[in-house]
Amino acid sequence: MHRFKRPRLLIFLVIFFFLPFEAGAEIYDISSAINKAGRQRMLSQRIVATYCQVGMDIQTRKSKKQLKDAVALYDKQLAELKAYRNSGKIYRQLERAENAWEPLKEIAINPVERDKAEELRMLAEDVLKESHRVVIMLQDESGTRKGRLVNIAGRQRMLSQRLSSLYMLQSWGFTSSEYSDDYQRAMNEFKGALEELMSSPLNTAEINKKLAAAKREFHMFERSSHHKTGEYIPLMVKMSADKLLVIMNDITGMYASLDREN
Repeated sequence: MHRFKRPRLLIFLVIFFFLPFEAGAEIYDISSAINKAGRQRMLSQRIVATYCQVGMDIQTRKSKKQLKDAVALYDKQLAELKAYRNSGKIYRQLERAENAWEPLKEIAINPVERDKAEELRMLAEDVLKESHRVVIMLQDESGTRKGRLVNIAGRQRMLSQRLSSLYMLQSWGFTSSEYSDDYQRAMNEFKGALEELMSSPLNTAEINKKLAAAKREFHMFERSSHHKTGEYIPLMVKMSADKLLVIMNDITGMYASLDREN
């Protein structure tokens, strides 16, 4: 499980510890709002993944920090989004997301218990659903191809952590067929969305280069998550999923920064 070439492991650990979520980035237009709202979806899944990692003693110190940071970032971004839209239907949807968030947060900030893992996952599904609705409302308001691309690329961030969370749950001994079905569905959704992004006429050379890197890393993720012995290898999957998250976060920011007329 832990046999990595040393240089690759060191690169992974650096990326894993310093995930550039641009938490302090200002909401300066509708595309940056879609980017930030979309990141909330990812955090709902990241909380489940890191919670399980702590429970399985996988890089426990770092996993605890990442769990704590994910909770803090969701709170921070929720406040920023509510300040950006302090009235109207999007604000009301943000309040619904907040109502779903509070019980998830309550479990996440307390000591990890295996018996709470599946409840946490169910609550995360509610947060994901309500957070996604915020994104769709913002995308519809933008009415641009760019807004859709920011949504799709941002959703890939979520899928990287959804795959990680579902893998971690199964590694921890939760063997519901629902998890394996959702895992395969997320794999297929990631592949399909990546193809759509790669075919966009709005792509710059830099975006295409990053998308090619995402495709390579996704293939590596597939290999790491389907070990030939059939054993679970959560450490390798965790690091590969987080590298994929970093790449997709960069791509989402690139789409958000495209010329406004798109």
